[in-house]
Amino acid sequence: MEADAAVTLRVRGVGPDDAKAVAALLDVLGYPCTAEEATARIAACREEPRQFLVLCECNGEPAGLAAMKLNYSITRGADVARITAMVVDEAHHGVGIGRRLLREMETLARRNGAVRLEVTSNPSRSGAHAFYHACGYSDGSRHFVKLLGD
Repeated sequence: MEADAAVTLRVRGVGPDDAKAVAALLDVLGYPCTAEEATARIAACREEPRQFLVLCECNGEPAGLAAMKLNYSITRGADVARITAMVVDEAHHGVGIGRRLLREMETLARRNGAVRLEVTSNPSRSGAHAFYHACGYSDGSRHFVKLLGD
């Protein structure tokens, strides 16, 4: 998308009709799924009141996605919000979608009583790390992962 083109951004909740767009954006993030799988994931988020899933449209076209979950933190004695997915379609980089999604997640976290907002990012995503730093986020604790499959 050209930097000087007129841009209209709109952030809204995700519904069942957004499955194709959600699947495409998750693929961009590196987590491919089918539209049917996306439908099930959307339903799971919509059924859980402490989950938030939003889509950002750029000039009416789905261009970004963010998901967040609230969890009670025993160490903080309060709710902490965690962004569990955030992606902007590569064709729409540089027009403010990432910042708009981040502001929406921050607003939702505050409105729902969270005292902290965390985001994790794959160590290889240096561009994302620079983006989060530019948006006022600092490096936090290190996370460890163990898959619990077969």
